[in-house]
Amino acid sequence: MKKISILIGACLFIGTSFSQVVTNKENSEYKFEKVAHHDATPVLSQGYTGTCWSFSALSFFESELIRKGVKDAPTLSEMFIVRNAYQEKAEKYIRMGGTVNFSQGGAFHDIPYVIKRYGIVPSEAYQGLNYGSDKHNHSEMFSAVEGYVNGVLEYVKNMRKGTSLSSVWKNGLKGILDAYLGAVPEKFTYKGKEYTPESFAKHIGLNMDDYVSITSFTNHPFYEECMLAIPDNWAWGKSYNVPLEDMVRVTEEALKNGYTVAWGADVSESGFNFREGIAIVPEDPSTIKIKGADNKNFSDAGAERESNAFLQPVKELAITQELRQEGYDNKTTQDDHGMHITGLYKEANGTPFYLVKNSWGTGNHPEGYLYVSQNYFKYKTINVYLHKDALPKDIRSKLKL
Repeated sequence: MKKISILIGACLFIGTSFSQVVTNKENSEYKFEKVAHHDATPVLSQGYTGTCWSFSALSFFESELIRKGVKDAPTLSEMFIVRNAYQEKAEKYIRMGGTVNFSQGGAFHDIPYVIKRYGIVPSEAYQGLNYGSDKHNHSEMFSAVEGYVNGVLEYVKNMRKGTSLSSVWKNGLKGILDAYLGAVPEKFTYKGKEYTPESFAKHIGLNMDDYVSITSFTNHPFYEECMLAIPDNWAWGKSYNVPLEDMVRVTEEALKNGYTVAWGADVSESGFNFREGIAIVPEDPSTIKIKGADNKNFSDAGAERESNAFLQPVKELAITQELRQEGYDNKTTQDDHGMHITGLYKEANGTPFYLVKNSWGTGNHPEGYLYVSQNYFKYKTINVYLHKDALPKDIRSKLKL
């Protein structure tokens, strides 16, 4: 089975490589003591694509299988999700006259959306690399898909009276996607048994209705459902809105009680340094020097960030609900990237940090992971996604779950 980027050893889970006290990089003065740590499947690379939402959410669901006691949990096909999501996105885009987002991006709830409609397959059954490469690169494919869909939209806008849009335009889109990603298998064999995508979804045994999105913004009432007004929420998925401290408590209590958490966040901040394996919010951001620029899909380590703050603990900005909301309202906080939180650690100075699995390969020191301070999490989180049973009882009661 080809994989995009395999971590450490063949089928070992990454959790075995983290000890009780660790640091983000050699010669760093950060000392992280483990509070909770959970297993995950190997770190992969999303390549040059905007599909972090699929990689991170499926990594989360794979950890859910591990949590439920599944031995040798399968890695699930990110491109199966992406392939089917494109069809759904395009149909909504045409129905809405081009007034909704059509891009490579997506959200965590896209995975249940696709699985309920199409099922799921293991990655070995559908790798989505039909264009002669062993690494994902959707630049050409998306250009072709975007041009095709907008061509259909242009036709719709200029249709003469008495004409109509044919149904075969969907087949045209399917042909482009099949050319680049490959035709979706109707049947496949996994561990000696034949499945369809639908029967494999039943086989893995995850109830897609058991998972919820939690957010925290003051432009919606607390303890009610809301729809995050972010471009990549093309499926109009709902989140539960709670105060900031509750969102933090939801995340940390989940990690302490055996659950992992999918994390949607803004990673464009100067304090997010994947190369150094750390994300912080220094009180004085001028101490960080930036060289270069992030790519538009946030699919790699991006611009170089240099500062002693990445090697020596510094005082961080105190994050309030108001400061967080200001960033969301003035668009300095946007839905850049999806990741997977697999552990809770505490720095020697007492600051909580989250161990985060990324999808940018394993070229940094924590080999595909990074440590994210609670302050960065408070400031730049768009939403978290987790099993509803992981919610503290009082919060679950307030949300009527």
